Amino acid sequence: MSDDAETFYAQVGGHETFVRLVDAFYRGVAADDVLKPMYPEEDLGPAAERLTLFLEQYWGGPTTYSERRGHPRLRMRHVPFHVNPDARDRWLLHMRRAVDELELSPLHEATLWDYLQRAAHAMVNTFEPTGIGPERPATASSLAVRSSDQTD
Repeated sequence: MSDDAETFYAQVGGHETFVRLVDAFYRGVAADDVLKPMYPEEDLGPAAERLTLFLEQYWGGPTTYSERRGHPRLRMRHVPFHVNPDARDRWLLHMRRAVDELELSPLHEATLWDYLQRAAHAMVNTFEPTGIGPERPATASSLAVRSSDQTD
């Protein structure tokens, strides 16, 4: 961790700010029928701690995340989960509300939000629907194939 007050981490208020951000975010996730099942623990506490540590380290705070978990490898860690555009948009909705609660300066808010949007888009690993919304049409692999030697 840098003792330099010029880090983004220090400028926005350090640990307390990132705890507030993550707590507000997970309040939304806890009530989200698409995102909540993506978290393996019944209690969202461990996920909240991991996200807090990751964000703190990314923005110039303590390196506790890497000390405990190694390299972040965000894409690899999200591969087991169905992260489609719907999940991404829901994640961004809850994170937007959380960022707004912080009431950061316009520059800090824009900087943080830009990163969060780019990170969310990078985590998309499928375009398969989650089952919410209209049913999708049958795909070619699910359509019956009729061979030419079949008779009516």
